[in-house]
Amino acid sequence: MVTVADTFPRDSEPDRTAIGLRKVIHVDMDAFFASVEQRDDPSLRGKPVAVGGSSDRGVVAAASYEARVFGVRSAMPSVRAAKLCPDLIFCRPRFEVYKAVSQQIRAIFLDYTPHVEPLSLDEAYLDVTDDVRGIGSATRIAELIRKRIRADTGLTASAGVSYNKFLAKIASDQNKPDGLCVIRPGDGAHFVATLPIRRFHGIGPRGADKMAALGIATGGDLRDKSLAFLRENFGSQADYLYRAARGIDLRQVKADRPRKSVGGERTFERDISSGSALRDTLENIIEIVWERIERSGSSGRTVTLKLKFNDFTPLTRARSLSRAVANKAEFADIARALLDAQLPLPKPVRLMGLTLSALEGEEPEHPVETIALSAGQTELPF
Repeated sequence: MVTVADTFPRDSEPDRTAIGLRKVIHVDMDAFFASVEQRDDPSLRGKPVAVGGSSDRGVVAAASYEARVFGVRSAMPSVRAAKLCPDLIFCRPRFEVYKAVSQQIRAIFLDYTPHVEPLSLDEAYLDVTDDVRGIGSATRIAELIRKRIRADTGLTASAGVSYNKFLAKIASDQNKPDGLCVIRPGDGAHFVATLPIRRFHGIGPRGADKMAALGIATGGDLRDKSLAFLRENFGSQADYLYRAARGIDLRQVKADRPRKSVGGERTFERDISSGSALRDTLENIIEIVWERIERSGSSGRTVTLKLKFNDFTPLTRARSLSRAVANKAEFADIARALLDAQLPLPKPVRLMGLTLSALEGEEPEHPVETIALSAGQTELPF
C-alpha cells in the first residue's frame, strides 16, 4: 500500500470547511469484464483477452492487463485491437453475469455504509464518514472491502481513499491493479500539483495539447493560473479546473444516484467532410454507446447527436420519444436519421458524439453539504 502522506510533507492545511471534508472511498474493479472471463475460463488466465465483438464493426468493451501491454484499450475498434495484439482472444460480452457479480460487490459495500454511489457495474464511491461498524478508519474499511471482494468473487479491486470524490477516484487508479492509495487531509493539494494534466478527469488529448500550448503540464502549473485566465481560455470548465488544482471537490456521495446520460464521442485525427465517412464513424459510435448503455443498465427517451466543426463550432440535434428507446436497433435508427438530416454539412467535422438521456429515475441535483471539524481538531482519522 502506498500512502501519499509518506511522500509529501504537510506544510500547509486546507480550509476544511470550504473543501467539504469527508471520508470517501472509490472502489474500481480491475479489468472487470475481462477478469470475470478469465476467472470463469481458466484457459484464458495469463493471456490477452478482450471482451467485445471481433467483427469489422466490433468494439472492445474491456481488455485484460495482458492485452493492455500491447496498447489495447476499451472503446477501441476491434480491428485495431487485433492488429496491435495478434494473439488477442475475443470473448462475447455476458452482461447478465457481470451484473450478477456487480450485485455481489454492491452487497459488500452496503455492509460498511449505506452511502454508496455506483458509477457503473465496476466502480462506486462510498462515503464512510459515519463509521457505522466502528472500524476506526477509512483506510481499514477499504482494506476489508478489497479482501471481501477477493474472497467472495475471486476478483481483485483497487481503491482510493481521500477526503473528496475527485481525489479518491484519482487515488484508486494510482496503484492499479490490486492496489490501495490514501491521500490524507492536508496532502491533497501537494498530490494534485505533481499530477500530469492528463490525469485530471475531463481533460482529453486535445485538452492536454491546449494546456501544453499555454504552459500547463502539471496540476501545479494549473494552480498557478488565475481564475480569470482559466475562464478566458476554458470557459465553463474553468471553475472545476480551479478547484481541482487545489484538491477541492464539494460533491456529495449520493446513494444510487441516477445517471444524467450515457454517451460517447470521438475526435478525429483528420477532419471529415464526406457523408459516407461520417456514416461509417457513426456506426462505430453507436456500437460503443450501446455497449455502455447495456453495461450501465440505463433506459432513456432522448437521443442526441453532437457534432463539432473544424472551427470548433458545435451543433447538436436531438429526438425524444414518449417512452424509453426500445432497443439497439431503434437507437441506431434515430441516430442515423439525426445525422442524415444534417447532410451535406457546411464545414468539415472534427468530433462526433451520441448520447442517450432523459433516463428513467433521473432526479435533480441536491445542494452540496459540507462538514466542519470541531475547534482544535486538525484531522479526521483516515
